[in-house]
Amino acid sequence: MWSGDYIFLLVNLVKKDFKVRYRNMSLGMFWSLLNPLVTMTVLTYVFTQIFKDPRPKYPVFVLCGLVPFNFFTMAWSSATSSLIENATIIKRVPVPREVVPIATVLGNGVHLLIQVGLLLTFTLVYRLGVNRYWVWLPVLWGLEIAFVSGLSLITAAVNIYVRDTRYAVESLNAVLFWLVPIFYPVDLIPPQFHSLYEINPVAALVIALRSVLMDGVAPAYSIVRNFTVVSLVTLAVGWLVFRKLKQGFYDYL
Repeated sequence: MWSGDYIFLLVNLVKKDFKVRYRNMSLGMFWSLLNPLVTMTVLTYVFTQIFKDPRPKYPVFVLCGLVPFNFFTMAWSSATSSLIENATIIKRVPVPREVVPIATVLGNGVHLLIQVGLLLTFTLVYRLGVNRYWVWLPVLWGLEIAFVSGLSLITAAVNIYVRDTRYAVESLNAVLFWLVPIFYPVDLIPPQFHSLYEINPVAALVIALRSVLMDGVAPAYSIVRNFTVVSLVTLAVGWLVFRKLKQGFYDYL
């Protein structure tokens, strides 16, 4: 069980990750807003002016995909290399090694809060309004954080032994952009592939967000069930894999 000192370390690692990201940047935290805003604007122009997508409130539609995707890719990539970047702390301070990648994921959670605020602002601007199903939002985001944490524990541990792991993660993130319904609706996906999207936690979150924020209904039971199972199983497997591999960290760092 982690002691108060370990919790203190976790909090300070989160603060460190947040401060380092914006160090020497003139715009600071505004970059967390600028990135999704620019991408949303470009995608909205392309798919409403060139491809003539008739879908109303397209900016909200796109943000429901961009916000969870951005968090996933940033958190997973940075957490994968977090152990190597914090090698000095790991060698000098006898703390649970799991703290480091989890702190990195939570550090990205701060940026997530900023982007979620942007998403909810656009939701209100487009008069979609608040509904009772917004209570699902903390649950959905909590499952996403659990999934990314589990995945990050695996890749961060493997990256100690195989330094190419972080590049593999970056490549997978590039492919994932097209496999998550960010700029296209789920109803365009062939029926035989629907089940694959439902067990993809990032895609499941996008679908669930659109149900809650745009349609004003609860997310489908099958999506929430699959999302919960995959996220919790990934977290458990990640924890076990990390504990198994961390025994040789010191020799490879």
